[in-house]
This record gives sequence, structure tokens and C-alpha cells, in this order.
Amino acid sequence: MNYYSFEYPYLILLLLPIIYCLYRCKERLKPIYFVHLHFLSAKKSFYKLEWIVKISIFSLLFIALASPIIIDRVDPLNRNGKDIVLAIDASGSMNSSGFDFEDEERGLEKLSRFEIAKLVASEFIKKRVSDNVGVVLYGDFAFIASPITYEKNIIVEMLSYLTQGMAGQNTAIGEAIAMSVRAFKHSKAKSKIVVLLTDGEHNSGDISPKDATVLAKEANIKIYTIGMGNRGEADEALLREIAGNSGGEFFYATNAKELREIYTHIDELESSTIKSRDYLLKEYNYYPFLLIALLLLLYLLKREMSK
Repeated sequence: MNYYSFEYPYLILLLLPIIYCLYRCKERLKPIYFVHLHFLSAKKSFYKLEWIVKISIFSLLFIALASPIIIDRVDPLNRNGKDIVLAIDASGSMNSSGFDFEDEERGLEKLSRFEIAKLVASEFIKKRVSDNVGVVLYGDFAFIASPITYEKNIIVEMLSYLTQGMAGQNTAIGEAIAMSVRAFKHSKAKSKIVVLLTDGEHNSGDISPKDATVLAKEANIKIYTIGMGNRGEADEALLREIAGNSGGEFFYATNAKELREIYTHIDELESSTIKSRDYLLKEYNYYPFLLIALLLLLYLLKREMSK
């Protein structure tokens, strides 16, 4: 959220006595008498303009001195939201054609399941106004592709660089859950959620999905599982068990529309308060005021020299 302010607003009050002095403190000149004064008389309009220009110069200088700034409150204190980790399957089966994920308007039928999962996940992340989001990628093993952060644009950009197979060709669901739990290590949120997406069965890793789910439950983390692809490809029984034991829900998507609807449903979950730092970005904007004041001063000097 952006708003306009001043670094030192009280300095503008010093402008008041200067304006008063310019108005009340008249310049006293020693009278010089000439025969034909009408040749030397200046127009009153010029003196009125001169006074306005002087006031404008001082006003601009004091505004610049007060240091006008545009403040971007990037991470406000006590935001309402939740910490979410998206665990995305990058195994070999996710490289399959998105035949069952047809979307004529966007041409998703030409993408692999992994690319479709990334695209829908990116749409979901962009809508997370008050949430922190992290990403875990898994195959033979799991790794944290992005730690939990409020910087949504960075996460979306990072997702675009992820490729299918970079974590191996198998499906280590237990490793994915355990790594997601580790991603919450520094989380202060009361509401912690893992959204685990896969199109296959658990067949790799040193930790079982059951043991990993126990870790998530002990950390008060809900797991929402999503099976994608043709019915029977993903292990629905396992995914239901993981979701049920952790207090989450199980979903199945056979096309892109259903996948979006699932993420929309997760979006409607109850929010909680996140304790976080008050992070501000300041953009200083005193240069234009100084430039305009300088131009008016040069104009005034030019008029004085031409008298």
C-alpha cells in the first residue's frame, strides 16, 4: 500500500513567519526626486507577481526541506493471513500431456501436467493478498524451492524456472511432507497449511507418508491433498488418509477448471494473524520542488536585472 508523506513535516511550519515577514516587513528606500517620475514608475502588477513568486520559492524550498516521500508498506504488522506451502510433484508422470486438462481459451491442452500445475499455482499465489507462501518441489527427493515469504512476485518468477524432473523421476510423498514441515521452522502464523499436489503414488524416499503426516500434525499443520489426472492414477486412498489425519481435505481434479476451483476453495479458509516486521520502502521526492524553486529564482533575478 502506497501513501504520500513527509520525513520532517513540522519544518513546513517555519514557512509561516517567513510569509508574514514578506507581507509585513516592507523594504525602506531613501527617496530620490526626479522631474518626470512617470517615466520610471513600475507597474503595480509586477510587484504583486514578484510577491507571489517569492512566496512560491520559499514554499517550495520548505516543502523540499520537509523531505516529501512515497511510502510503500510492503509487510505491515499484524497482517491477517496464513502461511502456505505448495508442495508440487515434479516426477516423470507429471511430464505427461495435459490431455485431460483442456482449456480452449488458454490452450492448456498443449501443456504438460507439471506446467499446468505451475500455472494454476501462480494464479493462486497472486491472489494471496495477506498470506505468506513457500514452494516445495519433489520427485525422488524434496527440496524447498522458495522459503515462506510475502514477496509473491518473486515466488511466481521462481516457479517459471522450475522444470519437471529436476528432483528426480519418482514420487516421494513422505519426503515432500517432511520438507514442507521444515519450511515452517520460523513461521509465527497460527494457521499453517500444506497444499500437496500429485498425479502418482508414493514410491520413493526414506520417510513414509504416515510418519511425515505425524510430524505435520505435531506442528499443527493441515495438509490439503490434490490428486490430478485420470482417475486411478493418483493414490486416492493415501491422499485421503494424509488429509484426514492432519485435519485437512482431499480433492481430485481431472481438468484445469476443477484444479482452479480447488485452489479457490482453499482460498476461502479462515485467516489468522501473522506477527511480522513492519517493512517500509521510501522513495524521496524533493528534487522536483528544488528544481521549480531554482527556476522561479532565476526568473526573479532576471526581472530584477532588467529594471
